[in-house]
Order: sequence, then structure tokens, then C-alpha cells
Amino acid sequence: MYRSHLCNELRAEHLGQTATLSGWVDSRRDHGGVIFIDLRDRQGLTQIVFRPEEVSEVAQRAHDLRPEDVIKVTGRVERRLEGTENSKLPTGDIEIVATALEMLSKAETLPFPLDKEISNEDLRLEYRYLDLRRARMAANMQTRHRIVKQIRDVLDEEGFVEIETPILSKSTPEGARDFLVPSRLSPGKFYALPQAPQQYKQLLMVAGMERYFQIARCFRDEDLRADRQPEFSQVDLEASFTSTEEIIGWLEKMLSRIYAKARGVDVPTPFPRLTYHEAFDRYGSDKPDTRFGMEILDVTGIFQQCELKVFQQVVAKGGVIKVLNIKGFASITTGQIDELTKLAQQTGAKGLAYIKVENGGWKSPVVKFFSDEEKAALTQTAHIEEGDLILFAADQWATACEVLGRIRLRAAEMAQVPIDPQALNFLWVLDFPLLAFSPEDNKWNAVHHPFTRPKAEDLPLLEAGEYEKVRAEAYDIVLNGVELGGGSIRIHEAELQKKMFSILGISDDEQSELFGHLLKAFSFGVPPHGGLALGLDRLIMLACREESIREVMAFPKNNRGLDLLTHSPAPVEPRQLRELQLSPLKKA
Repeated sequence: MYRSHLCNELRAEHLGQTATLSGWVDSRRDHGGVIFIDLRDRQGLTQIVFRPEEVSEVAQRAHDLRPEDVIKVTGRVERRLEGTENSKLPTGDIEIVATALEMLSKAETLPFPLDKEISNEDLRLEYRYLDLRRARMAANMQTRHRIVKQIRDVLDEEGFVEIETPILSKSTPEGARDFLVPSRLSPGKFYALPQAPQQYKQLLMVAGMERYFQIARCFRDEDLRADRQPEFSQVDLEASFTSTEEIIGWLEKMLSRIYAKARGVDVPTPFPRLTYHEAFDRYGSDKPDTRFGMEILDVTGIFQQCELKVFQQVVAKGGVIKVLNIKGFASITTGQIDELTKLAQQTGAKGLAYIKVENGGWKSPVVKFFSDEEKAALTQTAHIEEGDLILFAADQWATACEVLGRIRLRAAEMAQVPIDPQALNFLWVLDFPLLAFSPEDNKWNAVHHPFTRPKAEDLPLLEAGEYEKVRAEAYDIVLNGVELGGGSIRIHEAELQKKMFSILGISDDEQSELFGHLLKAFSFGVPPHGGLALGLDRLIMLACREESIREVMAFPKNNRGLDLLTHSPAPVEPRQLRELQLSPLKKA
């Protein structure tokens, strides 16, 4: 028997009992020949004391213990001496006086200490099995487990059935770049790893499963960042005979249950809602962070007759003039203004006009073009006070909103706008555009994916070719400015799906080649259906108050897509390439 108890189980009621524990030596202290160690397992810590007067041979061998040695200890449970209790530990009132010690595994000197934060992430990932021993990482893994359990419990209560879909699938144009897998049995042909189980879950609705879900592994060959990995997990669900309201209700129940169990906080429902237009108009983003104010204001009406030529030209072309008031930040430095100006230009603006309200006056190159009436109206609309910084964006609506949206986030950091670290601002964003025109590709693209249903009232606009006005029956869930996931009601009619493909520039032959299986399935009776995909790693990241999804994944890749633990990707034997009828790359 390796243990009679776990390392967080023993309490005062166990005094006098004999216990056996196994685990890692977390720390060792020598107090004049009496050796104290903290023994650690996944559940917690227990203090072990080795006294020479108990069993001298055992106490002598304890001198050789080093951090991360794996040992088995047997001894009596005793109360700690008065004044030495540790109120921070559940086991802090007791200790085990060792009578037997067995070395199970010796540990070499570790490449980094486990009780400190390590700035070298590549080193942590190279020795990830050690990194996961650290208390923060171990807690994250257990939180991940609890969250997944709550997801399964809630969806089971709502009648969903967990069904796995294939990993080896077909490459179709649905967004990001696919990971391709060559087939040995079909030379010259390739599988694709799924970016999402989108088509399979719709086929399950055709199959009459009605309510499906899975914790799906997804793969996208794209550039990496803090909240993106080449392989990741999503909570994938689809339901027949459903509606946007019903799907939103399921998700709100799931998310509130998750945070109640994972963080012990009450998340009130229903969540606030904004349309896509409202979100962009007020926050310059379709995933707005509403934990602080600083809303974007439209002042186009104030400056209809403004003498500033830039404003005149924008208004004449049907554009808008938007402002952002950063309260109390007139002390902004020239370097910070330059940084915000560069950010505005990167987002599509030609520049960034601003006003500093200092010492009772307005300091700005543009103020001389404003009339007294315009100044008064701007003061009232933007609630301008001493010490404020006013930033302008004058452009077409989408560009002006996006410019100030990005500046809003960066300026809030600069100004150190207070944000409650405990805040959980969930938000639904609804009524997205169905299509967006790409000047670069000279074609219309789906804003979400080509299976998203147009709003019923906008179908005449789709028929009339007024694609920019068509809204989607789509919805995204946002938390603290992070998009957790999104979904839509799907197209379930073959003819409407074909029309959507055509609008996206997919020819009849390409439709047959790429989506023939789906269109054929749609000819055998299809229930109206819809669903949602939730980014599991992002959700857990926020629940654990981490800033990168790599902190809540057991074995992630680094920011270059490399697995430093197993040293992959890696070359393969020429024999393996020959079996696949592939040629090795020639060295340059």
C-alpha cells in the first residue's frame, strides 16, 4: 500500500493514528538534526518530521532527501507544537512523526525552481512535466477538469448526446488554412484535420440526433498569439427545431454554472445584449470590453458646417466624425500621442486629431477651426471637463469606429483606467452582417461561415443583390472583451445553400466537389437547426485569470508552433516519404 491518505486529508481528528503517505518532497528543513519536509501530492501538503529519537536509521536517511524526490512515509499523526501551526494549510494543525521511509525515486537537480514564476516560457515548455507540478499550473488543470464536467452535466440535463466526429476529414474553404495529412492508401490525395466539426454536426441533425455536443479537437494552420494554438478544444453543439433564444438560454445556464463551480461566483442572467451595429458604434469592436466606460460618441451633427477641411470632406462623402473622451488624461506625453497616432494609421486613419483640456483652455491644432457653438455642443455631448483628453476619428463609419475602438483599449491601459479584476462582463452580440466584401479578393466573403442563415426579413435584400444590408441569424458570446465563441441558425434548404455558395464565388462544379455530400443530405428531409461553438481554452483561461491559453493546456506549442518537449515538428525517414509517394524537400 503506497498510502492510506492523501496529502491534504489528515486533520486533528486523526491524532494518534498511523498514516502512510506518498508523494514528492516539496521542501526540506534541517533544525539541528531534526528534519522537516513538506510532502506534496496532487491534493496538497503535509508536514513530516524525522526525529533521531524515534527511529534513528530513518532520521539519518532523511538527511539525504532532496526536493522532488518521490518517497513513501509511514508515521504517527501528532499535533504541531503550539505556535508552529500553519493556518494557510488545511493540514496545518498536524504533522506526521516518521517511523518508516522508503525512497521510490530520486530526483536530479531541476532546471528551474518550482516555487517561483519562470519568465523563460520555452524552458517551461521544454520541461512541461515539471512545470505542471507547480501549484498554479496544477490548479489550472483541475479547474479545467471541473469546467468540462459542468459543461457535460448541463448539456446532459438539456437532452444533448455526446458524439465524436472524425479527425481525418476533407479540406474545404471555410476560413483558416488546413493542416493536410497525406494518404498512403490513396497516393496524391490528402485528408485535412478539422478546423471545426461544422459539416458533421449539421449532418447529425439530418440523421435525426436532434441535440448533439462534443468537446471537439480542432486544428488551424495559422499564426499564433496568446489566445491561439494550432490545436485547441471547443465546446461544439448543434440542435434541431431550435431558435436563437433557446441556444442563448442553454449557454447562459452553462456559463453561470461553470463560474459558480469554478470560481464560486454568481453570474446573473440573462446577459446584456448589443447588436453588431451598436457594439461597433459605441465601442469600436464586435467583442467590446464593457468593464469600463469611455464609449465612442458620434458628433457628426455638431460639425456639419465646420471650417476644418478634413471634417468637411468626410461629411461630404457620407462619413462620420466620432470622439472619445479619456477622462483625466490630458497629461498624456508626446510619445504616447505618437503611439496612438501610429495605431490609428495602422487601422486605416490618415491621422489623429486631439484636444487637451488644461488650465481652463483647449490645447490643439484643430481648435482654431471650431466655432464657439461647436465647442459648446462638443462640451455638452462629450461631457468635457478640466484634465480630459479628446480624440477624434473622421472617416467612413466602419473605419472611424474601428480606429477609436483600438485606441480606446490602448488609451485605457495608458491612462490606467480602473478595471475591477473580479468583474465578469458577459455580453451577447447579435445581428452580424451576413457578408463582407473583400476589395483584395474582389469578392464577397461570409462573415462567419457559408452555412449561416440570413435573417428572414432580409431574404428579399439577398435576392436583390444588396448583400451589404443582409444580416445574419448569428450571435457571439463575449466576456471582458474576449470572444468566447459564437454560432448561428443554419441554412437547411439545399437551394438557399447553393445560392449562398454562388454568392461566395463557388462554382457549381466546385460546390459538387467540395460540398456535394452536404447538398445531397439536404435532399432527404432536413430539420431547421442551429448551434454554437465555444472556445474551451479561452473560457478556462479567463476562469483561471490567466493571460494566455498556453497556461491552461497541458502540452501546448510555443509561439512559433513548436513542441519543445518532443522536438516536433521533426524530419521523418525517407522510407516514410516513399510510402506516401512524396519527395523530400531539396536543400537550398
